[in-house]
Formats: sequence, C-alpha cells, structure tokens
Amino acid sequence: MSRALDSVRMAVGTLTTVPVPAPQIIDRRVAGGAMLLAPLATLPLAVAAGVVVAAGAGLGVPALAAAALAVGVVALGSRGLHLDGLADTADGLGASYDRAKALDVMRRGDSGPTGVATLVLVLLLQVGALTAAGPFTAAAAILIGRCTLSMACARGVPSARPEGLGATVAGSVPRVAAVAVGVAAAGLAALLPGLPWWRGPLAVLLAYATAGALLLRCTRRLGGVTGDVLGAGVEAAVAAALLALV
Repeated sequence: MSRALDSVRMAVGTLTTVPVPAPQIIDRRVAGGAMLLAPLATLPLAVAAGVVVAAGAGLGVPALAAAALAVGVVALGSRGLHLDGLADTADGLGASYDRAKALDVMRRGDSGPTGVATLVLVLLLQVGALTAAGPFTAAAAILIGRCTLSMACARGVPSARPEGLGATVAGSVPRVAAVAVGVAAAGLAALLPGLPWWRGPLAVLLAYATAGALLLRCTRRLGGVTGDVLGAGVEAAVAAALLALV
C-alpha cells in the first residue's frame, strides 16, 4: 500500500502541477506503478482541456482560439514538460549521428532550430485538430497520449543514460501491464459519444504506432530512452490521436 501511494505521488507530482507530498521511496516498482497510473494522474488535465473546448463553443469563441487555449492549459498544467522533451529530442536526433553528442545536446536544454520547428509543427497539428474536436474528443486525446508512457517504459526498453528520469522509469513496467493499458484504452475509446465505435480504437492504435516509431528511432540512435524521449512520445501520440478522432 505504501508503494502504491508513492506511485500515485510520483505520477501526479511528475506529470502535473498538482501539489502532492514527495514519495517516500522511489524504486523500480514505484516508478513502474507511476507510469501505469499516468492516464489517471493526468485526468485533471484532460478534464481542463475538455472544459475549455466546451466553454469556447458555448461562449462563441473562435474555434482556433479555443483550441490554442486548451493546448495552453494542458501545457501549463504539466509545466510544459512534454513540450520541452519534444524540442530537446528533435534537437538531439538532428544534431549528430554520434550518440554522446546527441545526448549532450539534449541535456543542455536550449532549443535549436530543429527543436523549435518540430515543436511548432506538432503544436499546429494539435491546435488544428482541436478546432474540429468536441470536449470528450479533446479529453480522450490527452489521456491516450499518456497511456503510451507505459509502453515506452516496458521491460526490455533500455535507458540511454545511467541517471535521470529515464533511468528511473526505463524498463520498469511489466509488458503484460503495458499491453493491458493499451487494450483498456482502446476499449474505453470505443465508448466515446458522437463517434463511430471504431474511431476511438483507431486513435489509440495510431497514437501507439506514432509513439512506438519514435521510441524505436530513439533506442537505435541514443541507445535507449530519456525523460525527453518520453515527453516527445506523449506529444506525438496526442497529435496522432487527435487527427484520428476528428
């Protein structure tokens, strides 16, 4: 029970700005539990995005403005953690074929032209898709993106560094549990109101395929995952899910 509570604290404290006490213990069991709980921990972010989309439509706010506000609320509620990871990962992959140099570029955290361009393009995809999304669709995409974290942290996925968030969570999730999260996400997505039953599972499939392709690329180029890679996967998965849902 103590480790389960620490997993909740780690998930909420890492993935949102909701203030929670620090975990008493962070080991691989706690880290794996935190990644499995990522969709539940970020439920407030999904609800906030849905509320902004619904309020924008109700108040007659232009769809583009409402979509941008929804993306901004989620970024604010997550400290921009995943967006930062997306930019750093793009810079690292675009910097050099030398693994050590690429990781050094990612560690520095200052965004270069590749990172900025990638960030802008992914945000344009998200905002553009959100202009045609309803509140349930917006919330679902946010949660689907976080579901892919368990896949990225499944057993067998190495860490690119011996330290950092990536080293803590890499390989910490049992494969069966990671698969169960994906199946549950697809099942629940099939129940989304106002959409054909197959549209939600398709969104989950495309989100996982997008995050998986990025994961494969990074493990080959960098030798494993980092916290930045995990964040990049989330943002790419959210964009893919939104495109499929709308």
